[in-house]
Amino acid sequence: MDPLGAPSQFVDVDTLPSWGNSCEEQLTTSDTAAETYQEETIRSPFLYNKDINGKVVLWKGDVALLNCTAIVNTSNESLTDKNPVSESIFMLAGPDLKEDLQKLRGCRTGEAKLTKGFNLAARFIIHTVGPKYKSRYRTAAESSLYSCYRNVLQLAKEQSMSSVGFCVINSAKRGYPLEDATHIALRTVRRFLEIHGETIEKVVFAVSELEEATYRKLLPLYFPRSLKEESCSLPYLPADIGNAEGEPVVPERQIRISEKPGAPEDNQEEEDEGLAVDLSFIGSHAFARMEGDIDKQRRLILQGQLSEAALQKQHQRNYNRWLCQARSEDLSDIASLKALYQTGVDNCGRTVMVVVGRNIPVTLIDMDKALLYFIHVMDHIAVKEYVLVYFHTLTSEYNHLDSDFLKKLYDVVDVKYKRNLKAVYFVHPTFRSKVSTWFFTTFSVSGLKDKIHHVDSLHQLFSAISPEQIDFPPFVLEYDARENGPYYTSYPPSPDL
Repeated sequence: MDPLGAPSQFVDVDTLPSWGNSCEEQLTTSDTAAETYQEETIRSPFLYNKDINGKVVLWKGDVALLNCTAIVNTSNESLTDKNPVSESIFMLAGPDLKEDLQKLRGCRTGEAKLTKGFNLAARFIIHTVGPKYKSRYRTAAESSLYSCYRNVLQLAKEQSMSSVGFCVINSAKRGYPLEDATHIALRTVRRFLEIHGETIEKVVFAVSELEEATYRKLLPLYFPRSLKEESCSLPYLPADIGNAEGEPVVPERQIRISEKPGAPEDNQEEEDEGLAVDLSFIGSHAFARMEGDIDKQRRLILQGQLSEAALQKQHQRNYNRWLCQARSEDLSDIASLKALYQTGVDNCGRTVMVVVGRNIPVTLIDMDKALLYFIHVMDHIAVKEYVLVYFHTLTSEYNHLDSDFLKKLYDVVDVKYKRNLKAVYFVHPTFRSKVSTWFFTTFSVSGLKDKIHHVDSLHQLFSAISPEQIDFPPFVLEYDARENGPYYTSYPPSPDL
């Protein structure tokens, strides 16, 4: 109670229920079945951890009202932003806060700076600046947003703060997609608590009504409240789950350097000795068991005795098996090729995925791992409409994907891939590639031929996708400028597309 006898407007974080306590019944059930889940499922990179869940709180309300060691203010580089979070903090903290901020002389994007809390219930305010989001510079925005959360937590650790109240750092004014930003926020906090959990007792995510649904949807992916929830959430993790600290992974930095190139690994003999044990696992795990008698199912398919529903169910099981393997396997060597990546959107607002043919050394890589990587990257993209841009530019016979691999990929992927794929722009095709594409789409797969658009120049491509929405490999631009002349920022619609 305040001196006038009215109830305080501030909220003590110790009175808020933790994320782990929001699912008591499921927790009790999963604790009794822990051994079963551990044996029969592939574990998530974000394991069920009751202690970590007890430190996390999701609360719908104004972060300025939290009674904790520090709250987070999201602002601009001059620390004068007038967003709802900042305005509430300034109003409740009083005029002394503005004077204190002037001493900081601003704050760079991704950094975190500290002031007193003044009239707030929180002792301190940690100010940070989220990035402005542009799809063309998505990687830079992801790294900056990660730095915001990481630097706030690091500052809290250095100052021995027991509790931190986070606002949603990516303000609407800066244009960062809420769901993408929430993935970064949750996984960064999760990884920090895994490493430095003993230094902090409570982390509160203070969200608005509009933000709450997204946080509730994604929290189980990074803070599963039971082993069952961990298993169910695994297929919904995004392609990039960051490194050991939650930092976004940049493919170019994932090249492994061996101390002695060409020399055998020290533990190779140990791996060979354990091969028999590893092989004994094949055919006994849950995914193998649920396949049933595969040979019998194939015979029934050939004989036309399996119903359409049974075929769809079998296909879904098979895809889920590939997806879970893709989530659990180290695919950094494939990612480092940068042969598949997301860029901006086309003129209809659909996600654009780029495939760079020249970056695929078909004869030098494990194509099954390439298929796993495609599934890993595309699973969350394919839930909405998307288009593919394939750069055939300057490819050689060592870069050409054979029809058997493409047919396997087409057969393995989920139906959403085919339904939501709206166009494939085949850039700089050769006569041979046009013929091969026609044969493949005519005799090997169905429903794809009408979606293929052969694009001889970037001028044609820009009638469907703005140049600002595509990250071009430099050699593609050089080749097109040499063959078709330099491109400009504005183009008339092309009748070919």
